[in-house]
Amino acid sequence: MFEKKEKRFIVKYEQNIGLSGVRIIVDTVTGVNYLNTTGSGSDGLTIMRDANDKIIVDDVSKLQEK
Repeated sequence: MFEKKEKRFIVKYEQNIGLSGVRIIVDTVTGVNYLNTTGSGSDGLTIMRDANDKIIVDDVSKLQEK
């Protein structure tokens, strides 16, 4: 009845800073990198961009969950 699905998002990097946290999450379909912040009662999610304002995209064929 239920099929096991591959995970759409994986955590590429994670760091705790006091009671807050920072993660880089990657969409395994598009390769787009997102910055996720947590803590202090508010969370955030935004697309990551490089110094030239281009969206950071990983090669999806090389993505592996840690």
